[in-house]
Amino acid sequence: MNYEIEGILIVKEDTVQVSEKFKKREFVLEVSEESNGQTYTETIKFQSVQAKCEALDSVNIGEKLKVTFNLKGRKWEKNGKTNYFNNLDAWKFERNVTPESTVVEESKDSLPF
Repeated sequence: MNYEIEGILIVKEDTVQVSEKFKKREFVLEVSEESNGQTYTETIKFQSVQAKCEALDSVNIGEKLKVTFNLKGRKWEKNGKTNYFNNLDAWKFERNVTPESTVVEESKDSLPF
């Protein structure tokens, strides 16, 4: 299942080589929503993995993006204790979010199915 969200890119980390076969890049969007005359702003961290890490190279801090992402959850057990964690895995980026939006990165390999 995939989701979309629009926001302003406020943080773009460098790509991190986690292991020989896995790399990731984290970034943060500032997302604002109005409700009952008030504006609520959230800062949401995403990650891109593998080939999608390079998709953010051409995007600048302050640009408005529409991000398509998957919600991933994992169970992790160590020393008899169970923990759960979530990731927002971004795989498609659209700049300027207008009718003429530019897709920064999308390929058949990036689709979640």
